[in-house]
Amino acid sequence: MTSDMCSASGRLDYANKVMLAPMVRIGTLPARLLALDYGADVVYCEELIDHSMLQCQRVENELLDTVDFIKEQANHPVFRTCATEKDRVVFQMGTADPERALKVAKLVENDVAGIDVNMGCPKEYSTKGGMGAALLSQPEKVREILTTLVNGVSKPVTCKIRILPKLEDTLSLVRLIESTGVAALAVHGRFKEERPRHPVHADIIKSITEAVSIPVIANGGSMDYIKSYADIQRFREATGASSVMVARAAQWNFSIFRPDGLLSTDEVIRDYLRYAVDYDNVALNTKYILQQILQAEQQSPRGQKLLASQALRDMCALWDMGEYYDEVQVRRQARREELERKKGVSRYKPILVDGVYTMHVEYIRKEYPSAVSPKTILLDWSRREFLPQPTYETKKHTLDARFHSTVTVGDKRYASSFWHKAKKLAEQAAASVCLKTLGMHDGKLQGETMEAKHEGKLQSETMVTKDDGKRHTKNQWKDLSGHSPQRKKCRTEQANSEGKVDTFNDLELEEKEAGKSQTQTDDTRKTEQSFTGDQIVTENGDGHKVDESSQGKCHVAS
Repeated sequence: MTSDMCSASGRLDYANKVMLAPMVRIGTLPARLLALDYGADVVYCEELIDHSMLQCQRVENELLDTVDFIKEQANHPVFRTCATEKDRVVFQMGTADPERALKVAKLVENDVAGIDVNMGCPKEYSTKGGMGAALLSQPEKVREILTTLVNGVSKPVTCKIRILPKLEDTLSLVRLIESTGVAALAVHGRFKEERPRHPVHADIIKSITEAVSIPVIANGGSMDYIKSYADIQRFREATGASSVMVARAAQWNFSIFRPDGLLSTDEVIRDYLRYAVDYDNVALNTKYILQQILQAEQQSPRGQKLLASQALRDMCALWDMGEYYDEVQVRRQARREELERKKGVSRYKPILVDGVYTMHVEYIRKEYPSAVSPKTILLDWSRREFLPQPTYETKKHTLDARFHSTVTVGDKRYASSFWHKAKKLAEQAAASVCLKTLGMHDGKLQGETMEAKHEGKLQSETMVTKDDGKRHTKNQWKDLSGHSPQRKKCRTEQANSEGKVDTFNDLELEEKEAGKSQTQTDDTRKTEQSFTGDQIVTENGDGHKVDESSQGKCHVAS
């Protein structure tokens, strides 16, 4: 059924194609790539809401060779794509506003092959905001949204609808949609109130194909028609459609797109897991998709183990892919270190950049005990060494609202090259760099850190109660060099570095952590921040301002 992906103009051609339909929580990158491998011509991402996408920044992830669209306060991307699918992935959005729709389309248009608007989702979360199937009864808004997109972006624009109770109303709507200049129209052959258990109205889809001249993409045939690859052609003939979009049949077995026939569940799962590992997919999302593939097999012993699993490696181990997961992590770590060397930064060894000792450190609050942080450890150490209390100078990036902090201890300055989403996180990262440079542990919850391995040290922690009644961390170190790192002064190592460092997230991305605030505990007194443009000058622990000459100050308790 396939033909060339692009027309003579280089734009995506929607005629005579087999497509993976947009499905919430299913259409993430690993599933899309697997569908393409098995034979799909075009793949749609899951519906992504305009409000959510407009909170995202576009980030080129050099570690995974992907393009990520990430919210400022999220630990995982809202949308991730890669070069493999660039010419065949369609971005579907949920929107009820033409201006927001255009902003989202402009954000992603250089990384996708087409833009689609969801006008058929019957779920309340979509219709309540005036999106999805709510648009079916607002033809003028439909016209405004589609016309704005067609005129505003370089990629082809489409939409996906459901049918209306009256055939004449449906035909009137699709003619209006065609008049906006869209490249194609996808039709789910059910009414807004109907669900998958209801039969698809193939005859109404056929009436639509006869009423318009643009390609019509038939959808909704998984239960009634499509159980194998050959059935896709049967559904196409029954509807008279130019192309077919497959949803649930693909969700249950992505190899539905294989002309040579379906693969076994285990084969599909292993193929899917390879992509999930390769592209660091969220464990919770991976688990959900595996559950859809297993269906009734979730009640088997292995299915029950899957339901109890939380980590991606545990899921891999259930299908004898634990070693593959480990191999990818080793390769990824080597790639991470190679990128750090090229950028002149390291998470293990500090380098001197413009007089500042710099390492690539991201501070993540959940990786530290509730009463311990790098700032409190550094403050205690400074007091024991009879040094002035550390002071933090923090800058806010104008474009993406991220923060970078430099801590001064004695006559030395320390900073992380990682820009954080909050001021306090940036300060903790700077304190962590200082401690690592001095040869001390920053309190992170690991028995033997990678940093300790690189420096040839092991450490253990105990909690002790001091006269002030507070619990403090006592770091007991064994330094293989025979010296106490707590008594060491700042090193004078020097190295070369060039420019700023692009950030990337190298942690396992857990969906359940998205949106949670990372509340930080700090034993130091509340500080005040003085804002001058994009720069924040923080007071020290004694309440003395670092920069008394700042103008236009706005004092905020931290």
